[in-house]
Amino acid sequence: QVHLVESGGGLMQAGDSLRLSCAASGRTFSSDVMAWFRQAPGKEREFVAAISSSGRSTYYADSVKGRFTISRDNAKNTMYLQMNSLKPEDTAVYYCAADGDANIATMKIPWEYDYWGQGTQVTVSS
Repeated sequence: QVHLVESGGGLMQAGDSLRLSCAASGRTFSSDVMAWFRQAPGKEREFVAAISSSGRSTYYADSVKGRFTISRDNAKNTMYLQMNSLKPEDTAVYYCAADGDANIATMKIPWEYDYWGQGTQVTVSS
């Protein structure tokens, strides 16, 4: 059975740093595009960042560009999101996702992804 499990969320203060992890099991995801999305209360799920299967290409939402860094370790079947200079507006449940068919045109679309984690809460106080 395929699982994506996020970890690393927590209660932070503005300006803090935090690293989220997404551990995959059940099959290898080394050929998949992987991504982070987030969803704040009352809002739609939004794209945060994506990374190509090799890890050589990364993509970010404008709201996190320069503050967040996505990375992956295919040997460990794990993806990461390093979040620096956190802001209260970063407060959300963060989800990792994976899909073998996602590309530049589709990677920001939530329903493109076949596999999702259960989410980890990140709360940033001012």
